[in-house]
Amino acid sequence: MTLPDAAHPHPATALPPELPLVHGVPWPDASRLSAFNDWLCRMAATHNLDVPSVRAASADASFRRYLRVGTLNGQHGGTLIIMDAPPSHEDCKPFVAMDRLLCSAGVGAPNILDWDEAQGFMLLSDLGAHTMLSTLVPDAPEHSPAQQANHARYGAALSELVRLQGIDAQGQVLPYDDALLQRELDLLPEWYLTRLRGMALTAQQQQVLATTFQRIKAQVLGQPCVLVHRDFHSRNLMNDPHNPGARPGVIDFQDAVWGPITYDVVSLLRDAYVVWDEAQQIDWAVRYWQEARQAGLPVSDDFGEFWRDFEWMGLQRHLKVLGIFARLALRDGKQQYLDDIPRVWQYAHKVCTRYQGLGPMAALLEAAEASTLGVTRQTGYTF
Repeated sequence: MTLPDAAHPHPATALPPELPLVHGVPWPDASRLSAFNDWLCRMAATHNLDVPSVRAASADASFRRYLRVGTLNGQHGGTLIIMDAPPSHEDCKPFVAMDRLLCSAGVGAPNILDWDEAQGFMLLSDLGAHTMLSTLVPDAPEHSPAQQANHARYGAALSELVRLQGIDAQGQVLPYDDALLQRELDLLPEWYLTRLRGMALTAQQQQVLATTFQRIKAQVLGQPCVLVHRDFHSRNLMNDPHNPGARPGVIDFQDAVWGPITYDVVSLLRDAYVVWDEAQQIDWAVRYWQEARQAGLPVSDDFGEFWRDFEWMGLQRHLKVLGIFARLALRDGKQQYLDDIPRVWQYAHKVCTRYQGLGPMAALLEAAEASTLGVTRQTGYTF
């Protein structure tokens, strides 16, 4: 698994300063530290680990966190990754099952070298220390080497996605059905509109939400289905900083489902953490669409229809993400996600101004952010 190095950890790695530091890593309690040390000693003997080199690598939006450890004599590429996932908070079985499925199909997921299921410790291959996001140069001049590298990285990521989507996992993962879509959409009114923005939703506004959600679900549930990573974006792809065209490593796939083919494409091209001009989004989407057709994936024969599906799927995802980011900030104390909300809001709002029948939803989004962004209605296209 490739994760950022300790010098630049994900902000979620921060823990209260009073916790004990061992190996330069804060531990929540002495009993878990003792269990970790016992497990680490066993792994050191089996995999030639350089125990004093253990250091923080990263954490994600859950209770999981990651450590990096060196190996003696350069074995396993010189470093490995340790996942620390307390069983009381995290169930690693979906991660393990999906990792094995992806690896069997040749997707660049990490290899699992050891898993202590009872205690929640896992030893994984290290895919590197650079996320795709850290290697991108969004403001690169046209035709510059940096811009060419951006294109190469997105081309490689989209090709890896085509490989992932070619896995016949129907029946092996949960379906992205009406109930799951609804649970995700419900995060918007509960956490974003009500708790974060303090809105007291009127009956009319609640009806707007119900009508919009029904339209979104009807549209996306009509799309062809494939294996969906569900978080296929620049923070969950690992890149070689010196080889832009190299295949990326793929992480954070444990929530994969069987669902709409456009979901992961829009996750990547309308990323919550980096924004590209729409002309660039379309260019990359066309390249993906062509490659997907050649691979026999069930994309529409008409790119215009595919792009419409892409936009509606993106709207569902971005409304959900607004709720998730608000929940991460308010419930979990991860305030850094508030900085990403304006970017996600713009994606959702733009789609709502483009398609007939979504105007009331655009107005509701404007009401939520008026005091924060000072937004005003802009004329959009309608289809």
